[in-house]
Amino acid sequence: MNAIFIHTSFPEWCGSLSYAAKVTHYVDSEVARLGTVLLHRPGPELARLTPRNNDSLLFDAIPWVGRAQEEHDAFAAALRDRGVEVLYLANLLAETLAVPDARAELTELVLRSPRLGDTLRRRVADHLAYLDPATLADVLVAGLAHEELRVGGDRPGGLVWTLMDRHDFVIDPLPNLLFTRDSSVWIGDRVGVTSLAMTARRRETSLTDAIYRHHPRFAGTEFVYHPELEHLEGGDVLLLAPGVLAVGVGERTTPAGAERLARQVFAAGLAHTILVVPIAQERATMHLDTVCTMVDADAVLMYPNIASTLSAYTVIAGADGDEPRVDGPAPFLRAAADAMDLDQLRVIDTGLDPVTAEREQWDDGNNTLALAPRLCVGYERNVETNAQLERAGIEVIAIAGSELGSGRGGPRCMSCPLVREPLRG
Repeated sequence: MNAIFIHTSFPEWCGSLSYAAKVTHYVDSEVARLGTVLLHRPGPELARLTPRNNDSLLFDAIPWVGRAQEEHDAFAAALRDRGVEVLYLANLLAETLAVPDARAELTELVLRSPRLGDTLRRRVADHLAYLDPATLADVLVAGLAHEELRVGGDRPGGLVWTLMDRHDFVIDPLPNLLFTRDSSVWIGDRVGVTSLAMTARRRETSLTDAIYRHHPRFAGTEFVYHPELEHLEGGDVLLLAPGVLAVGVGERTTPAGAERLARQVFAAGLAHTILVVPIAQERATMHLDTVCTMVDADAVLMYPNIASTLSAYTVIAGADGDEPRVDGPAPFLRAAADAMDLDQLRVIDTGLDPVTAEREQWDDGNNTLALAPRLCVGYERNVETNAQLERAGIEVIAIAGSELGSGRGGPRCMSCPLVREPLRG
């Protein structure tokens, strides 16, 4: 496992991390006690959303930014109240940009965009060069609007600038950075920086990748996946048990991405079984964690409308470099129990009837974040689902999410665990 010493500190609102402590990053399950989590507090990038661009930026509504921040702060506070160390991506990014190689790398990535043209590219390069690390981090996340770039006689914008609409972006904002689960996933003591499928999100992984490679907290981190590989998103990866992963294949993660992850994980000795789970290629079921999350070592919260039809292909690591073996399909619940060495998985339904289940699944009722066995965070609006969990012996920390949910994501989507206790039987 990665053991390192850190020697900086975050402001109080970032979790008051003491960098004098030895830090080990390790995750081998969905439900063991959560120690450290990576969040992104929504900011000016959400204010960039308008009725003209919210669809292309993957939001179903225009969020009230101030309320979204209040809801996110309450989410983070609920985690801290349970002893979870909260890190903020924007703060890590600002510290990363203080490293010259990281700054040059991320600036070059933005300037590489072919839509800028030579003249505008030089103007943007000049603009970014004078920004301090914190301000540059803000621009890389919130974007740079046409009117925010100073041009004039001695600072020409060129033809591209002239023909841009005044509401266009020179650097696109990243409102979906809120969902930190998707751009990276920890498997054991290694991190997989994923390959996001949607054009609006692809630059997110460049920021995450730079943090893991350049920030001193993550010095020596080994990688099990990289952004240039086949499409794979963290919301589709469930760590069912030590050595057992489930990977959803649908709107975002491709079969090739699931196969690549299996090969990488097997080669690193991080798992022995991967369950590849086809899911409908629809907005409502964009990731596996929109229909299934774990709430105990032997219990899953599932969308009942598909629980009986969800299937899985079991991929087993080959011996001595042999090709992985693929079996199935078989019912997902049966395949998962077998791989986890359980008689059966306990299933808790979203809602009580098909209509309620459909409503609460759309409102991220399935998308819970486990803080420990039988303890999870869920949106308060999913009343029936939360009641089902409580009846099954699962404590629910209910949080507000009317504005946070406008990008189609719940507590699991908004959190990337960096440290969990190893799961014990």
